[in-house]
Amino acid sequence: MSEPPATRTDLVALQQRLQHTFNSPALLQQALTHRSHSTEHNERLEFLGDSVLNLAVADLLYQRMSHVSEGELSRMRSNLVRQESLHEQALKLGLPGLIRLGEGELRSGGTKRPSILADALEALIGAIYLDAGYAPAHRLVHHLFDSVDMNPQMPTVAKDPKTELQEWLQGRKLKLPIYRVVGTSGAAHQQIFDVECEIPELGRHERGIGSSRRAAEQAAAAVVLQSFKESPP
Repeated sequence: MSEPPATRTDLVALQQRLQHTFNSPALLQQALTHRSHSTEHNERLEFLGDSVLNLAVADLLYQRMSHVSEGELSRMRSNLVRQESLHEQALKLGLPGLIRLGEGELRSGGTKRPSILADALEALIGAIYLDAGYAPAHRLVHHLFDSVDMNPQMPTVAKDPKTELQEWLQGRKLKLPIYRVVGTSGAAHQQIFDVECEIPELGRHERGIGSSRRAAEQAAAAVVLQSFKESPP
């Protein structure tokens, strides 16, 4: 059974919570649209928002944690931008009832799926960046994490493959990996993503698959890390 679409009042209230009124309402709609709903979905905005989010969180940590080492800052940032953390922030913003999903995704509980909600939040950050520049996107990120207790003793989460690969490369002064979607398959609400992870400086490129772009990127990074163990650069 379909859920009623978000009303104009719902979207106005969301913009109040985001502390940003969109000059282009179409960007807001796109950010809230999952690929199962239509071709004008939020994946490209999510890609952009991920980078804006990481920069804004890095800036926030740099300002607050003036005596913390680079390694500790990286670990704390990983804690803050992981899916679980973004899911919590998406719930606070009331996103579950606002995301546009296809019928199959709705029936399978997509409105509550952490990966969909985390991706939508990143897409919103990307949409705000395109709509009005970095400043309002930066302001939103700082607002979202303003009440989070940040300190070097924050609980450590197990490093996911993407984080581990990034830290491995940074420790050797190498450029970050390039991720690209090379294919998709399956029905709209049950798509499988095929992603390639490339390390140009080392001539390495491996592929991984997953039920979301994020999961496929993690799988590809894991294959790269395993290749390093089997055949060190």
